[in-house]
Amino acid sequence: MKQKDLLRLFFDKGWWVLREGANHIILTDGTRMEPVPRHKEVNEQLAKALIRRNRL
Repeated sequence: MKQKDLLRLFFDKGWWVLREGANHIILTDGTRMEPVPRHKEVNEQLAKALIRRNRL
């Protein structure tokens, strides 16, 4: 899955960028934090796990 599409799922649910590191983008919804790898393509299994864990 493209990182751009995964980030859009998070942003549509009210998440925002807390900070950006060299290897990850840290997203938050105010209570939880989730690191998203800084790659053009995110591994499909990882993307599914992030979506499932955060109920996106």
